[in-house]
Amino acid sequence: MINVSKLKKGIVIDHIEAGHGFQIYKELHLNEIDDVVVLLKNIPSKKMGKKDIIKIETDLELDMTVLGLIDPNVTVNFVKDGELKSKLQLTLPQRVKGIMSCKNPRCITHYEKVGDIDFYLVDAEKKLYRCEYCDSYTTFIED
Repeated sequence: MINVSKLKKGIVIDHIEAGHGFQIYKELHLNEIDDVVVLLKNIPSKKMGKKDIIKIETDLELDMTVLGLIDPNVTVNFVKDGELKSKLQLTLPQRVKGIMSCKNPRCITHYEKVGDIDFYLVDAEKKLYRCEYCDSYTTFIED
């Protein structure tokens, strides 16, 4: 069994669906920070069977929208002085701006500069979002 020490200060992203940890690592650009970051994959879990966990040994502004899009069931724990200070349970965002792109090749957003595109949640179970310009449905991740 691998032993990862307790955090003194930082963030623990817990209850990540097994296999989504590396995508979260990439999308949050955790490779660009100089502090310790640990990605644990396929950790046994009574509740989930298997899960991934990310430990970040620093204070960091996380993009909660991206996190919620990839895995809306994660728990974000904030640690200070070795103790849990607060816990945040995420959900799937109702509106996403500036993160996604429309997958409809005929959408005007592919031909004209329109700035950040708004996408609105239409089906939480399928994680489907509607483009504000062409009303096409898209997802952030392809399962």
